[in-house]
Amino acid sequence: MAYRVLAINPGSTSTKFAVYEDEKPILVKGIEHSVDEISKFNNILDQYEMRKQQIHNALDENNIDLKTIDTIVGRCGGLPPVKSGAYKINDAMIDRLRNNPTLEHASNLGAVISYSLSKEIGVDAYIYDPVCVDEIIDIARPSGLKEMDRHCLTHALNTRAMAIKYAKMNGKDYSDLNLIVAHLGGGISLNVHEKGRMVDFISDEEGPFSPERAGKLPVTRVIDLCYSGKYNHKEMKKRVRGQGGIFSYLNTVDAREVEAKIEAGDEYAKLIYDAMALQIAKGIGELATVVNGEIDAIIITGGIAYSKYMTESIKNRVKFIAPVEILAGENELEALAFGGLRVLRGEEEARIYKED
Repeated sequence: MAYRVLAINPGSTSTKFAVYEDEKPILVKGIEHSVDEISKFNNILDQYEMRKQQIHNALDENNIDLKTIDTIVGRCGGLPPVKSGAYKINDAMIDRLRNNPTLEHASNLGAVISYSLSKEIGVDAYIYDPVCVDEIIDIARPSGLKEMDRHCLTHALNTRAMAIKYAKMNGKDYSDLNLIVAHLGGGISLNVHEKGRMVDFISDEEGPFSPERAGKLPVTRVIDLCYSGKYNHKEMKKRVRGQGGIFSYLNTVDAREVEAKIEAGDEYAKLIYDAMALQIAKGIGELATVVNGEIDAIIITGGIAYSKYMTESIKNRVKFIAPVEILAGENELEALAFGGLRVLRGEEEARIYKED
């Protein structure tokens, strides 16, 4: 029996969604939302009816009856720490996202839209591997400042999907492997998977700089800059998340532009790009220590993983640790859909979301 899954991944200015029939995508769509369209709403969740209707319209235009969908899986972010895998969307989850989200982000619409659509056709809806997945070991939590323990925020959806994919490609079980996965995008995060559990991580604010984020910085100098009078609170946050990283050096967030500069002989661009590669490699080396160097493979994923220049730079520095596999792309819709398929097939049991 073939299953149909609708996967929904809302972003700040777009709604991406796809319909999969088993592992085959039969519709992949991205709807862009203009600034004028978005600005009509007071907050993010007020957009859900508008975005839901646009999904309805696109399905109709492509002759896909919503009633043929077996389950709906949405992206999600603003929940308290949860385990990895699928969670069945329920009233408690929607109430949390609407009234007390831990993170104000467009991805929260994924759960709200999915739940609403599922009620129309009488099927279950799920979220899968939200950014708040936190399974790290206790010893990895202390930060060095008592009131500031580390809480896991990484690209959990894509990195865990690529870990599962790597295992399947090699005829192995994800739960039998130790893997390090580096997600290279606008933000860069890394995590280490020990026998099916993400036991430690390096977030996009405590590790390598990226195209738009500053990553780990000298903290006392950051404090000095915060109190220098040059920036207010909002401006300082923008400085490190949006205007940091490659942007702060080269005034672009596009890795392809940086590589074009390098090809044209720009030595400064090469220095900065190589520095980012070095920091990523250092992060991989750092995480290898968490499992005593017993790593089966290192996986590099995300949009920048399409760059041979970047992946070869990293690979050359870390291949002594373990074999390196390149699985490029964001892959988020596929990750959501395949998670839903595993639930439908009984390969994975969905958790029930509860408030503590």
